[in-house]
Amino acid sequence: MKRVLSCLRWEVILQFRNGFYYATAFILAFWVVLYTQLHLPNLSDYVPGLLVSNLEITTFYFIGGLVMLEKGEGSLEARLVSPLRSGEYLIVKVLALSILVLVENLIVAALFSGLSFNIVPVALALVLAGAIFSLYGFLTVIRYDSINEYMLPSVLFTIPLLLPLLDFFGIFKSPLFYLHPIQAALVLFEGGYRPLGLLEWVYGLGYSLAWVLILYYLGRRAFKQFVTSH
Repeated sequence: MKRVLSCLRWEVILQFRNGFYYATAFILAFWVVLYTQLHLPNLSDYVPGLLVSNLEITTFYFIGGLVMLEKGEGSLEARLVSPLRSGEYLIVKVLALSILVLVENLIVAALFSGLSFNIVPVALALVLAGAIFSLYGFLTVIRYDSINEYMLPSVLFTIPLLLPLLDFFGIFKSPLFYLHPIQAALVLFEGGYRPLGLLEWVYGLGYSLAWVLILYYLGRRAFKQFVTSH
């Protein structure tokens, strides 16, 4: 735990020095501009879907950029001779991005719906969905050696992750979406704007956490396969 906390501090500094916090500020400015241009009734009804789509950038693409940055500097391979284990490396990345995700998206939620939402389920959804996006992003980026090689397929990788938004926005309805990891997070997000039943809490928290653990396990295996073995 001491190693994780120490590395978390340096991870936050790394993100700041490499402009990730400035990029987050730019994204927030975009949402402010969008909010001033939208004149939809019941705008808060759309917030869960907007937050999920926003996570794609702050987690999936941010972890892709961080991993590529470390590969370019050679610091990723240097982890092999450091005390930090592969699992701890992933935990640090997820925790650092979770801090960013919470601050950014709670501001977005407050912007679109004021303070009239329940912060607890929204915060839980942000952390769990952010972890899923981050770990999935790590799994997709770790096998590539350059940002140019990664960018085009990365667009295709994000499509499956956003499929539950079809159901949320009423474009295509199917109970099969409840098998999707992000659907559970969407249920938790909705808990910010309506009371959730016990089964919804169990599904939202349990299914999301299960996917975090699955992706964490796969991430550790991918680290050993694409970093340790090279």
